[in-house]
Amino acid sequence: MRTAPLRTALLYIAMTLVSAAMMLPFVLVVLGAFKTQGEFTANPGAWLPESFGNLSNFVVLFERGFGRYLLNSVTVSVIVVVANLVFSSLAGYALAKLRFRGRSAVFALVLASMMVPIVAIFVPQFLVAVQLGVVDTLFGVALPMLVQPIAVFIVRQFAGSIPEEIMEAARLDGASELRIFGQVFLPLLSPALATVSVMTFLASWNAFIWPLVMAQSERTYTLPVGLAVAAAGSNTTQFGVLLAGAVVVLLPVLILFLFLQKYFVQGIAATGVK
Repeated sequence: MRTAPLRTALLYIAMTLVSAAMMLPFVLVVLGAFKTQGEFTANPGAWLPESFGNLSNFVVLFERGFGRYLLNSVTVSVIVVVANLVFSSLAGYALAKLRFRGRSAVFALVLASMMVPIVAIFVPQFLVAVQLGVVDTLFGVALPMLVQPIAVFIVRQFAGSIPEEIMEAARLDGASELRIFGQVFLPLLSPALATVSVMTFLASWNAFIWPLVMAQSERTYTLPVGLAVAAAGSNTTQFGVLLAGAVVVLLPVLILFLFLQKYFVQGIAATGVK
């Protein structure tokens, strides 16, 4: 009987230590954002900055066009999230609740596309973008991420946990499939849509290689690309500027997750029901 509280205490201690180890890099990033370049050179191993009131790194960021890069990333991420919410909910509804020939084959293709390395389709994607004339545009940057297989998979798996009786009752009342989708299916899908929102936002927000190739000028740079440009000094990397940019990049993701945390966890948990 006495071993149970001891095990619980040891479990909490272990979880605290693991959480602290995971948070340590983020703490160092925040602390480093307030350091000057001289502090990094003189004492690179120091944790604390000399002054937390030093905002010069953030000022340098926005003087180098960081505001435009931030707006570009927000625009691209909003386009990606909205497109995935629309297309994944429609595809998930069809694959989970509608009966049609080839449904299993379509879902198998969705699963197979999740296993294809991005590098394998990088060149074809770029050729498609060139043919569409969207190179060096924000839509071109967002194009490959408009429909992500993982988003379709999450919605379809969550939709499988929604009782069929609810759909059948709506059909017996004479509701059309479009009305069932909008008024019955979507309200029950909020945890899965929250999960899709967080995952697709994070993927588009952190994307680097594709925006680097697609953006041909600074007016279409996103945050990861713009941050690499803004942090580059004449001969050495300006670490304080780089870490200040990392803090700004982290904030929107953190805020979004905090607001959608409850639904995100529910969506992930319910994805494995069926």
